[in-house]
Amino acid sequence: MPLPLYLLAMAVFAMGTSEFMLAGLLPDIASDLDVTVGTAGALTSAFAIGMIIGAPLVAALARNWSRRSSLLGFILAFAVTHAVGAITTSFPVLFATRVVAALANAGFLAIALTTATTLVSPDKKGRALAVLLSGTTVATIAGVPGGSVLGTLLGWRATFWAVAVLCLPAAIGILTGLPARQVQNDAADRPVLRAELAQLTGPRLILVMLLGALVNAATFGSFTFLAPVVTDTAGLGELWISAVLVLFGTGSFVGVTVAGRLSDQRPGLVIAVGGPLLLIGWPALAMLADKPVALLALVFVQGALSFALGSTLITRVLYEAAEAPTMAGSYATAALNVGAAVGPLVAATTLSTTAGNLGPLWASGIVTAVALLIAFPLRTVIADGRSIEVLR
Repeated sequence: MPLPLYLLAMAVFAMGTSEFMLAGLLPDIASDLDVTVGTAGALTSAFAIGMIIGAPLVAALARNWSRRSSLLGFILAFAVTHAVGAITTSFPVLFATRVVAALANAGFLAIALTTATTLVSPDKKGRALAVLLSGTTVATIAGVPGGSVLGTLLGWRATFWAVAVLCLPAAIGILTGLPARQVQNDAADRPVLRAELAQLTGPRLILVMLLGALVNAATFGSFTFLAPVVTDTAGLGELWISAVLVLFGTGSFVGVTVAGRLSDQRPGLVIAVGGPLLLIGWPALAMLADKPVALLALVFVQGALSFALGSTLITRVLYEAAEAPTMAGSYATAALNVGAAVGPLVAATTLSTTAGNLGPLWASGIVTAVALLIAFPLRTVIADGRSIEVLR
């Protein structure tokens, strides 16, 4: 894989750390800025909504810029918003920085997903995507726990500063490692925006976007509420929360890496094998969560299966949207973040049921089942993108 691809992954690592780090910082932010924890939690929603709206919007606005300039501008904007967030004493200002950061993140990821596929041969899109998304999985392994520790030792503002600093080497790498001639779009050959948006009416593209969103909803629905499962259900100490999150992140890294080698040529195999295993894993985790050894093992396995299946489906989005070269990445980004936003909301409704802390795990199983029920009769479409006659 080419070096510029790893530079893009470094930027995705910084952005992924920012997206997930608030889970351990909200109490300190609420206390410092004199708001409730519930109000501070709106920062997470603001980021997710900004990502969903920002992906297609910012990609459309930036489609006439060179990709290198766009990527550089977005990551510098991301760094600046975190510097402002680190020094503000106003919650509304901090809220605004999260919205702007989400827009920058969405724009960067949308363009990076498309750029990554231009840096490799056409038959290696899945492997390129795996390298890019490894930035997110490494963020869950190292960035988020590291940010939590840094916030505990030096305060939440130090974590914001750390993210801003992480953006700088990635920005330098993008500037020097992505020659403009290599990633500049040819305006003469580029489809008009209306033609690219028309791709969203394609049944195959809608199908893989829907499935990607459902799998991601199941993933983040459980990931968001793992902490009480660890401490209350399994009876482990609070320090184990970070360990479990790291284990989930390690599994996700393994899943993305393995699937990256299969999702180009054999996506059907990943879905046929990984889908049922993922479906079985969520209720198994719910039933065995009170046994620490089983909990730790299943968290790793579910992280691997979730990201293997999710990254394969997102790769299919890029394939199906190949005729929308400047917007394809935004479609993939939107699908990912619809799942990331909806999943926790659905999971949260189960916490007040008799299932309690285990509700999100059961909800993830149901969402995964829905995805597989949709995918099964259309598996040949997902696998190889052949004629859509089977849809009729």
